[in-house]
Amino acid sequence: MDFHPTEEQAAAAGLAARIFGDLATHERLAAAGTGSDAELWKALTSAGLIAAVPEIGLLGLVLLLEEQGRTTAQVPYAATCVYGILPVAAHGSPEQRARLLPALGTGEAVATGAFPERGRITATSGGGLTGTVPVVPWLRDATHVLVPDADRALWLVRTDAPGVETAAVETTAPWSAGRLTLTRAEGERVGHCGDPVSGAPRPRDAVGHGSRPYEDTLAAARTAFAGLQAGVCAGSLARAVQYTSTREQFGRPLSTNQGVMLRAADAYMDTEAIRVTAYEAAWRIDQGLAAREHALTAAWWASEAGKRVVHAGQHLHGGMGADLDHPVHRHFLWGRQLDAYLGCGSELLAELGASIASTAEGEQA
Repeated sequence: MDFHPTEEQAAAAGLAARIFGDLATHERLAAAGTGSDAELWKALTSAGLIAAVPEIGLLGLVLLLEEQGRTTAQVPYAATCVYGILPVAAHGSPEQRARLLPALGTGEAVATGAFPERGRITATSGGGLTGTVPVVPWLRDATHVLVPDADRALWLVRTDAPGVETAAVETTAPWSAGRLTLTRAEGERVGHCGDPVSGAPRPRDAVGHGSRPYEDTLAAARTAFAGLQAGVCAGSLARAVQYTSTREQFGRPLSTNQGVMLRAADAYMDTEAIRVTAYEAAWRIDQGLAAREHALTAAWWASEAGKRVVHAGQHLHGGMGADLDHPVHRHFLWGRQLDAYLGCGSELLAELGASIASTAEGEQA
């Protein structure tokens, strides 16, 4: 496997780093509150960093999300890419790709996903999608929501459609989250020429139970959000290193204390573990290789190690880390939110163990 970015991926990551660094400042983030930064979103779309995702692949997206995580920039970048751009590009019909990808690429449309589904949404016998998802990230910004039903078929639902209700929900991190309620809402099946939900029986085809579109989207989402967590952790650690290198105690920098150095070293190793497992999962997905267990591994590291790193970042700031207005506190909030999103560590480990056991049984049969 080769984790070296291509010329296009490196150029996109460098451009993203400049845009996030220039616009996702502490002052602008504080002013945004729990909402998104419209100016930053416009800058990203104008630079082509959303439209370019199908070309740079999931590994390229992970590199870009690392840059977002370093600054905890408040834009629905990961959500739009993994729940809009990538599934439509990979599994959408030609008509859906022609209609949806340009709007998503320019930011005119914003996507998010009601994942994991846990059987909350069903296609009713009378037609339409019905159910409630308590928390959907970036829902307040979204024009479209990717919704898996109980059979794990994927439906794209417009947030302004009849039968769709959204309500603001505050989460640990300021992700413009919301509660999604569907009451016989119309949706279009991803990859089925935009056909609306109907009461007719649905075939068990390429997007039926246990289908590739659902599994592919969930694996890509877990990998992408692991990449985002790698950036959050790197940003938290960078702030801790800068603080402990300049803050003096008893006439010498805090960073010269052995306990501080060891805590920072552990945080660095955890951050690198998140990064390399996310890179491996993304590379395998881009290459069309089996990657479900690799995506679970990346997500587990993002959950367990990410939690340790953002706690260390706050602790290494001493009393300053308890200040809710300090920039490092945002990394703590994002890290804790990412710890729980798409499955906490114990849930992911149980799913990974079941997958490994199932694979082993299949090989013995």
